[in-house]
Amino acid sequence: RRIVEAAEAFDAGAQALRVRRDSRLRVAASMTIAEYLLPGWLLALRAGRPDTAVSLHAGNSATVAERLLSDEADLGFVEGLTVPSGLDSVVIAHDHLIVVTAPGHVWARRRRALEATELAATPLILREKGSGTRQVLDAALGGLARPLIELSSTTAVKAAAVSGAGPAVLSELAVGEELAMRRLVRVPVEGVALARDLRAVWPTGHR
Repeated sequence: RRIVEAAEAFDAGAQALRVRRDSRLRVAASMTIAEYLLPGWLLALRAGRPDTAVSLHAGNSATVAERLLSDEADLGFVEGLTVPSGLDSVVIAHDHLIVVTAPGHVWARRRRALEATELAATPLILREKGSGTRQVLDAALGGLARPLIELSSTTAVKAAAVSGAGPAVLSELAVGEELAMRRLVRVPVEGVALARDLRAVWPTGHR
């Protein structure tokens, strides 16, 4: 379903190109979407519209909004909780953030779920402010998340967690292989709202 809905968003963007002189769709996407979902979506677009070239800029959700509002992109994909003024949006998929850590960490052996207070009191490997992942975590913890390290990509956060630097909060889309291979362990959490919507966004008034 995610691929179908995203392909529809791409298709609408591609049709809008007919009023422009070029056939390049300028896409801006937040990091998790760009790394783990867009490859499949681009294949779906290519199957239906092989004549449409796509240029992609990956950044955090705040950067995606900035590029759309400054006419540097036609279509965006974001993971944050809110949509900035001046943009229209549609929810195209759902995601969930999870707490992960290396197998040697003390949390990997716990038998009870983490509570919000314990998660907020522990320094974590985090995405930078402005990312959709950080927005969701800060909202869930009332802005009390403590950064051990702040990194600008999902891949970097994941690598730091795998190395044993500390626990991290990441999209479950990003860590399937690491969990299967036991390079990371999922830590259960209770009383923390870590679900989020993934949205296609575009400038208000545009198709």
